Amino acid sequence: MSIPPDKARSLLETADLVCPAATVSEAVARLAREITARLADRFPLVLCVMRGSVIFAGQLLPQLRFPLELDYVEVTRYGSSTRGGELSWRMAPGPAVAGRVVLVLDDILDEGHTLAAIREKIIAMGAARVFTAVLSEKDTGRAKPVKADFTGIMLPNRYVFGCGMDVKGAWRNLPEIYALKESKE
Repeated sequence: MSIPPDKARSLLETADLVCPAATVSEAVARLAREITARLADRFPLVLCVMRGSVIFAGQLLPQLRFPLELDYVEVTRYGSSTRGGELSWRMAPGPAVAGRVVLVLDDILDEGHTLAAIREKIIAMGAARVFTAVLSEKDTGRAKPVKADFTGIMLPNRYVFGCGMDVKGAWRNLPEIYALKESKE
């Protein structure tokens, strides 16, 4: 169950704005140019990572002016928690990845475990090449098991939400990115 609406509103009211909507739009436009330069002649299969990449994909895909196929995968490490846990596949990649150039779209590269697992699975299923594009990457200060080919925005090492990223099931729909207040404990 998601957070009650009054608690969700309170989280937003006390959160810090870390990336305005205009900055997000500029980053998506830049990513579209970079992806087009690399993949326009490849007829890629684009896989959106549900649910987080919905907003990002909805902004990016209309700016990719080349033919592509679209599908999705659904995998999570968070559920309703604010801490990553065990990987859970809800919808794995299909056989269409075999022999294809695949572009995976995700909302955030945090610790990198989810994106690394998706990439490994697609490669194991016979993809010719896998590219990854993330709207944002969290600056954790630690090594990650995967590096995105295309990255939009660097974010602080805080719990962030908006632009597809949720906090306890709420606020994926925001056009900007916020961070929860840091506790003073």
